[in-house]
Amino acid sequence: MSLDLPAPFHLTEKVAVITGASSGLGSRFARILASAGADVVVVGRRGNRLEALADEINETTGRDVHPVVCDISRAEGPGRVVDEAVSRFGRLDIVVNNAGISRVVSAVDDDREGFEYELSINLVAPFDISRRAASWMLENEQTGSIVNIASVMGLVGGGRLRAAGYAASKGGLVNLTRELASQWARNGIRVNAIAPGFFASEMTEEMFESEGGMAFITSNTPMGRPGAEHELDGALLFLSSDASSYVTGHILAVDGGWTAI
Repeated sequence: MSLDLPAPFHLTEKVAVITGASSGLGSRFARILASAGADVVVVGRRGNRLEALADEINETTGRDVHPVVCDISRAEGPGRVVDEAVSRFGRLDIVVNNAGISRVVSAVDDDREGFEYELSINLVAPFDISRRAASWMLENEQTGSIVNIASVMGLVGGGRLRAAGYAASKGGLVNLTRELASQWARNGIRVNAIAPGFFASEMTEEMFESEGGMAFITSNTPMGRPGAEHELDGALLFLSSDASSYVTGHILAVDGGWTAI
């Protein structure tokens, strides 16, 4: 399936890297960018899921989807992601830093090791992948778009959710987005972020299956409901494509009004 899109949203001849693509939002993002015409490098730690996703997308869109089994929290991971993309396709245009984890633990019961591990995946890895991708783009005088998947918890506190590491890492990712955007703007490399509210995924599964969790989401979201799977598609396509060619350093909250109150 290919999407019938206005010209600025087309991603034909573009190459996109998506981390955390073996499930949830990441696999959805891969399908959407491929449907808009991009060839895609899907990155994750579960090879069987990545292979199945690649086969499915290739069959439905005809796009070339290359799975890379990789742990981006390891020092060698981010470099391998960029190298594989360039080796396979000869170019790199779009990076979607989607991989992330969340631990629910009160700050006083947390430990340094767990806190640092959360930052390594949610903040350090996106920085490392972004700088390596930008380095290739700069060396090859190519423009590009980097989209960081942040969170409303990078903009406001989580209150009863008790997730200091997650909040700190996503808050860092928000301002990292602005900093990298300011550094690379004159070279045509745009850096933006999406800050989703609550969407069903592996990370939020326990909350969505809990009566109390759903009550927390619905009572604190002005729209009175969590986000539907497709409701991040437009934001992703906008920030990944030339439709947002004059947008950089922006944090786009897709949250049903969560951060409006």
